[in-house]
Amino acid sequence: MSTIRNAVAAAVAVAVGGTALAGCGTSGGGSADSKTVKLVSHDSFAVSKSVLAEFERRSGYKVQMVKGGDAGKAVNQAVLTKGNPQGDVFFGIDNTLLSRGLDEGLFTPYKAKGLAGVPEKLQLDRAQHRVTPVDYGDTCVNYDKAYFKKHRIAPPKTFDDLLKPEYKGLLVTENPATSSPGLAFQLGTVAEYGKAGWQDYWKKLKANGVEAVDGWEQAYYERFSGSGGGGGKGDKPLVVSYASSPPAEVMDKKPAPKEAPTGVATGTCFRQIEFAGLLKGAANEKGGKALLDFLISKEFQEDMPLQMFVNPAVEGAKVPELFTGYGQKIDDPKTVAPDEISKNREQWIKQWSSLVLK
Repeated sequence: MSTIRNAVAAAVAVAVGGTALAGCGTSGGGSADSKTVKLVSHDSFAVSKSVLAEFERRSGYKVQMVKGGDAGKAVNQAVLTKGNPQGDVFFGIDNTLLSRGLDEGLFTPYKAKGLAGVPEKLQLDRAQHRVTPVDYGDTCVNYDKAYFKKHRIAPPKTFDDLLKPEYKGLLVTENPATSSPGLAFQLGTVAEYGKAGWQDYWKKLKANGVEAVDGWEQAYYERFSGSGGGGGKGDKPLVVSYASSPPAEVMDKKPAPKEAPTGVATGTCFRQIEFAGLLKGAANEKGGKALLDFLISKEFQEDMPLQMFVNPAVEGAKVPELFTGYGQKIDDPKTVAPDEISKNREQWIKQWSSLVLK
């Protein structure tokens, strides 16, 4: 899942760059006993320095990051380099893209230590353990509270609401071909209106002035009016983002505000589950397995909510009060079965592009 704490890059065509989190170590293709383990991810991966340092101390491995933009772009790059991967572990493939990674044979099966603490409903590959669930969250339409208060308009709550005249020209979303939240939002409309009805919905949404951009960072920080506590650069008071965006907006604000400046249209949410997997052909398979164990450890899971603004996959992991107090719990998110996504994703994206971009 692309998450809000770090900006997500958009375009699939941009070249992948690597940034070391700790140490320099051996690059890809090194020996299997290398003391550097490489984690390939989307740009939103984050971990506290102290938590990472403790893993490195205990394991003896230095972690090096290779970040590849939005989740969709990072997965595309992993497919292009399969067999000779950029690193040892991939983090950030979610249920909207999982079937592609599995069908392409990107991962080596490994049952991570601590997996028993992850609910079975999150273990979408529990028969083979090619990927490990790490977190989950909900993609939803967010709204700028100040805009709706100023204009004395009630914010939308549902997909149907977004078609109303009072919201004409107010929504910005992401392209599902280049953005995982964009794809999640599209899948939410498939879940809501079915295979026969989602295209008609998007025709109406386009007629009501929806804007589509390449990725989350562009949508949230450039087009949305509400990011930064009402100080966003854009003129769109509705944006496809996350149920956890509001707590991210108030983090580090002093004094703490009574409420977040952004709200969530709870009837527009789609559940995303993010996974990590040991890349087939990894130079440091042993280190990769240790890193996967770390990603579902108590230390990482409890650090994650305020680093990446997602929910821990492990049951019983404590979630900070800021996350629960300002965030929005989604009781009934939309979902689409992974096999349905696998069979239809590419065609649905092509259909969406024909409807919205032309």
